[in-house]
Amino acid sequence: MIAEFAATWELFRTTYLAGWLIAFVLGLVGVWVVARDQIFLGVAVAQASTLGVAVALWLGGFGLSALDTDAVAAALAVGASIATALLTAREAGRGVESPEAVTGWVFLIAASLPVLLLAHSPHGLEEVHRLMFSTLLGASSADLWIFAGLALATALAVARFQSRLLLFALDPEMAGAVGMRRSLWSALVAVWLGVAVGLAIRVSGALYTFGCLVLPALVAKNLVREIRPLLALAPCLSVGAAVAGFVLAHRFDTPPAHMTVAVLCALLLAAWARRRLRQR
Repeated sequence: MIAEFAATWELFRTTYLAGWLIAFVLGLVGVWVVARDQIFLGVAVAQASTLGVAVALWLGGFGLSALDTDAVAAALAVGASIATALLTAREAGRGVESPEAVTGWVFLIAASLPVLLLAHSPHGLEEVHRLMFSTLLGASSADLWIFAGLALATALAVARFQSRLLLFALDPEMAGAVGMRRSLWSALVAVWLGVAVGLAIRVSGALYTFGCLVLPALVAKNLVREIRPLLALAPCLSVGAAVAGFVLAHRFDTPPAHMTVAVLCALLLAAWARRRLRQR
């Protein structure tokens, strides 16, 4: 099975590497999503990215061909992701809707508008369905370099600001008490999440993006008791599951994104079972 997979390396090398780099970046970013108990935010941000792509396709239908490009679609996807993350990052105040309510509204509006905008565009609907279906076969060399740079930047940022990020994720009030500007850090984390998800959605689709964002951190959370080890364990689990998922997908001729998410779900089920046994 491994030998058969290796034989396809030259043909699908870009797809494999892009998928694994996306898994690494999302697995690391997802630690903060899970640590702050904002799992639903992940799917809302992914859905908002799909809306950004749909808007680019919709504008292209009006003869604005300059806007119907991969670069514009990626920019709108990232912009929609960042806007969603920033919108839900602010703290709920008196007379203001809770972040959960806003997240739910964003998810629903971003799920309905793409279909409405592209209802009369077969090509546009096909693209939206591709994003929802999740396929990695469209990855390009440019995507590979983008995610390699994003993975390096993410790893360096985490290494440099690890303690502050962990403190902000676990105890925002304490972070403010020791001098951290909570609004600034909240905005930075939101932008970081938005960029990672917005760029990933164009290549890997909603299912793979959301799965790699939250499942590895959830598995790691059930395997270790402290949050600091999650920073190493979650991305390793994400990449490991992606490699296994791609190999198994090739063996059984199934979509690699779906197989990877299935592997992660199986790992989470095993982690839950392990925790229950230890509690007994």
